[in-house]
Amino acid sequence: MMSSSRADLAMRLGGSFIGAAGACKSDEYREACSLTTQLFVPRGRFFEQFKPGDTIVSAGRTITEADIVNFAGVAGDFAQIHLNAERARQSPYGRRIAHGMLGLSIATGLLAQLGFIEETILAFRELTWKFSLPIYIGDTVHAQAEVAGTKAVPQMGGGMVNLSVQLINQDVQVVQSGRWGLLIASRPGG
Repeated sequence: MMSSSRADLAMRLGGSFIGAAGACKSDEYREACSLTTQLFVPRGRFFEQFKPGDTIVSAGRTITEADIVNFAGVAGDFAQIHLNAERARQSPYGRRIAHGMLGLSIATGLLAQLGFIEETILAFRELTWKFSLPIYIGDTVHAQAEVAGTKAVPQMGGGMVNLSVQLINQDVQVVQSGRWGLLIASRPGG
């Protein structure tokens, strides 16, 4: 049985603390580091917990100029439509737009923040993605994923979870959408 102080510590750590040997310097976390294997419970869902039709909806996020500039630097994509306001004003969009891949990255991040695949995803195996509408600075988007199907793959330690994903703007327009194929771990001992 875990002592009261250990139980409190486990609650503060959310049951998902993974300590590296050099990271356990404070007295508060030293005990947790020694208990890592006892305390660790993935926050994410196991393969067996995904059912077709399950829907997951993220919070919204407003796209900023900083997002676009930072993404340009990371991706090395400095196209004028993203960074030159005067040039973009003359484009069919009439103003700067976010990189398409920035939208996909944000959709991934918004869904990952929900924790439903945290520590249970083994691989992001497949992706098809459609860029339907531009995303502008100031747009607020959220992601929605529906479990489209599952297939057990026991030889890989879990199963494939196929998600139908949409990135939706503040006007309830689907700006990007597609399918993701995720390899998710099976429940231990299950």
